[in-house]
Formats: sequence, C-alpha cells, structure tokens
Amino acid sequence: MTIQINNKATETKASNIAELATELGLPQKGVAIAVANTMVPREEWETTALEEGASVVIIKAAFGG
Repeated sequence: MTIQINNKATETKASNIAELATELGLPQKGVAIAVANTMVPREEWETTALEEGASVVIIKAAFGG
C-alpha cells in the first residue's frame, strides 16, 4: 500500500506502526510517530493500524550542540 511519510509517498507492506518502524529500521529510542497529526504512544504502535493513504510523521531526536 502507499502511505505518506513526512509528506513523501512511500510503499509499505506494514499493517501497523510497529511493523513500519521495523521495516524502516528505526531505532528503539528517540523516535516519535504521529498518524493523521496525532502522536501515537510507543505502547500503541502494534495496535495502531495503517491504511492506504495514511499520513505518517516520523520525528527522530537529534543530539549535539
């Protein structure tokens, strides 16, 4: 299916956010994900389904100074 990740059309086989995070190789910490402009707590990633055309925003923490 095709979803929007950070405003870029992306093909995925993931059916939920947890699968998407694994597919994208996201780190275990320092990542926040929102679907339809709503932040999804990490403990809900496995139960939050993705649908065709979903709008996903992925924010990675940056370190440095």
